[in-house]
Amino acid sequence: MSTNIPCVLMRGGTSRGPFFLADWLPRDPEARDRTLIAALGSPHELQIDGLGGGNSLTSKVAIVSRSTQPDCDVDYLFAQVSVQEARVDTRPNCGNMLAGVGPFAIEQGLVPADREGQTTTVRVYNVNTRSRIDVQVCTAGGQVHYDGDVRIDGVQGTAAPVLMNFLDAWGAVTGQIFPTGQRIDTIQGLQVTCIDAAQVMVLLRAADLGLRGDETPAELDANTALLTRIEALRLEAGQRMGMGDVTHSVLPKPVIVSPGTSPGSVVSRYFTPHQCHRSHAVTGAIGVAAASVLPGTVATDERHAPAAGLRRVEVQHPAGRIQVEVELSEVDSQFKLVQAALVRTARKILEGTLFVPESAPAH
Repeated sequence: MSTNIPCVLMRGGTSRGPFFLADWLPRDPEARDRTLIAALGSPHELQIDGLGGGNSLTSKVAIVSRSTQPDCDVDYLFAQVSVQEARVDTRPNCGNMLAGVGPFAIEQGLVPADREGQTTTVRVYNVNTRSRIDVQVCTAGGQVHYDGDVRIDGVQGTAAPVLMNFLDAWGAVTGQIFPTGQRIDTIQGLQVTCIDAAQVMVLLRAADLGLRGDETPAELDANTALLTRIEALRLEAGQRMGMGDVTHSVLPKPVIVSPGTSPGSVVSRYFTPHQCHRSHAVTGAIGVAAASVLPGTVATDERHAPAAGLRRVEVQHPAGRIQVEVELSEVDSQFKLVQAALVRTARKILEGTLFVPESAPAH
């Protein structure tokens, strides 16, 4: 016997996973997590008995509901389902999956499409990080449009743009953008930057690790000594950031940075956290871009003097690049993050009924 659950499978940015209304899943978090583990087919390296694709980028879930916040339309809870373990982590956010939240919310009737204009803005509250994001969706004629001419690196073909504006994701998890109180810490002999800007990360200079910075994910994943060292740095960074023992958490994410090919660009290798991302997390790109325009971090672009206003940063990753617009303000000679925006795309792949084994009941 199995339990039937409505489900929409979507690609958001360079990630993919099932989208659910919160009402479709059990209210009890433990029962909900058992359902998600069964739905994705974990624990199994291929996730052969579920919707997962055997990779962290395709083992993700978005749970959407009407917002409990007065200034938002919908609540978005992101869940990272482990491939190899029966474990669900709802501490991080996923900006790629976020790209599908606006279209999903409109099509499920949570937000009415603007029938007069060409786009509809969905005000999203990310439950994981307690932050707000405005998501602008193409809705000409009052319907969601997935087809378009925007191309993002890491995804074949083109699609309609989804503009995402992160409004207050600074220090959302740890309480401050630099959780240790410093812009550079020395951990195990290396200078690092611990930052909480859309994503909680520990930034490492490629040169300090004996790397060029533009290595492929396969090269980095094959370097077991490097991975062991990065994990040791990550664990200590988690302690210093006030997160406790992060052995079984995907946060903080380790990121290797180096100067980009031109001023206003930065090369980034983002780990998830034990493998190098084949492209790049959206939230990670925002954090890396923010670190590059703020003074005094290991990622600071010394080719540009910090200045108030909008700065466009190109984050160069293994599959291409992500353009991020970062806005800074200056108060008493101190620069602060105001907001950050970028464009992703999304696509609805299928909509139907998911059959979950009775051992993981949906209600």
